[in-house]
Amino acid sequence: MSIDQNNQVSEAEQLAAMFNEIGAGHLTERMDIVISSATKEEIVGTMPVAGNTQVYGLLHGGASVVLAETLGSLMAALHAGADKQVVGVDINATHHRSAKEGRVTGTCRVLHAGRTLVVSEIVVADEAGRRVCTSRITCLVKE
Repeated sequence: MSIDQNNQVSEAEQLAAMFNEIGAGHLTERMDIVISSATKEEIVGTMPVAGNTQVYGLLHGGASVVLAETLGSLMAALHAGADKQVVGVDINATHHRSAKEGRVTGTCRVLHAGRTLVVSEIVVADEAGRRVCTSRITCLVKE
């Protein structure tokens, strides 16, 4: 966390810390997903390759989708507001290349934020910045 000259943590980092706390004890914690920044424009999170691989030692495609759904669902929740609930209704993923080590970073940006649907795109990249996966998620906003 970075602290500015007035000893304040940014709102994006405060929100990220809250999301990390909420994820404790759930799948995000088991996969070691860490949210580093969260705003209504962009949410960034990382996940290790180690422990999230398939039998050939490559990042499991399903792990990339878990990272994407985590970020997309958080984005939808931000846009829906605290008084609403969001649920994923559609997700897809295109896997471009494999990752064998290090951490991957997911960057989520909203494509559409309406009253009942929030659609986001998530790009998962390796430590060299190469795109590993592109995912799109649609979340339903419920009362």
